[in-house]
Amino acid sequence: MRPFPRPSTFSIVAFDPRTEDLGVAVESRFISVGAVVPWAQAGVGAVATQSFANTAYGPRGLAQLRKGAAPKDVLKALIAKDKMAAQRQVGLVDARGRAAAFTGDECFEWAGHVVGRNYACQGNILAGEEVVKGMARAFESTEGDLPIRLLAALHAGQRAGGDKRGQQSAALLVVRDRGGYGGLNDRWIDLRVDDHPAPIDELTRIFNVYDVTLLNREDPKDVVALTGPVVRELQRGLASLGFFRGSADGKYGKGTRQAFEDWAGMNNFENKVRTDGKVWGSVYRVFQAQVASSRA
Repeated sequence: MRPFPRPSTFSIVAFDPRTEDLGVAVESRFISVGAVVPWAQAGVGAVATQSFANTAYGPRGLAQLRKGAAPKDVLKALIAKDKMAAQRQVGLVDARGRAAAFTGDECFEWAGHVVGRNYACQGNILAGEEVVKGMARAFESTEGDLPIRLLAALHAGQRAGGDKRGQQSAALLVVRDRGGYGGLNDRWIDLRVDDHPAPIDELTRIFNVYDVTLLNREDPKDVVALTGPVVRELQRGLASLGFFRGSADGKYGKGTRQAFEDWAGMNNFENKVRTDGKVWGSVYRVFQAQVASSRA
């Protein structure tokens, strides 16, 4: 059997005690890293398995965490049964914020990890130790919820030099109980960039689109009141986009409301439509950008 390539990778596994979300963010000089490294289950934990990755560590690690085992004990059990453990690297965190990491002696330099409260950062074939240290600092100091802090950690790792061999793919997985589409699973955020010259930047762009389209995590202060001037702007813009045929009278009546809801539905913003005389600022900005593009 031909040997599998070893991706140069840096990742973070983390838990948010406020929301109880768990997640993994990862970047690699390897195709489709999201198909290999990140594993997570709501209410249980998160695992990143990398270097000469043993993907069985994901389901096996989560199964042991589900039984209440501490991450450090889960690591010991996984490694003890693996004849190639010296080539593995793995980070774990559970739903209590307990974290642990392991870097095998045969992982390619620079390889190592940093473990903190509610997180573990790990990487191999890196520019140096500052990559994982920078990730840890960014995660600890960044304001916001778990996806924002995970992305901040990836960006910090890249700024510190990232992978020696460059960039190729990245992924962001955040699980939440009934957080998936329709509330039918726990995959609140599951995004991948499989092949791109700047995968972390592209992952952030995709996250922002996903966020404004599907996630209910808006800043409650980021709203736009439907005043006369705003409604006239909506009416003119909806007309230019082909959704509205009335006059721009500044009144948010039935026709204008239906036109805006039709536009929202066409753009998959159904869950972002408000009924209190306001629109979310994020949705409003997308609308303005579309209008501007249509008139360019």
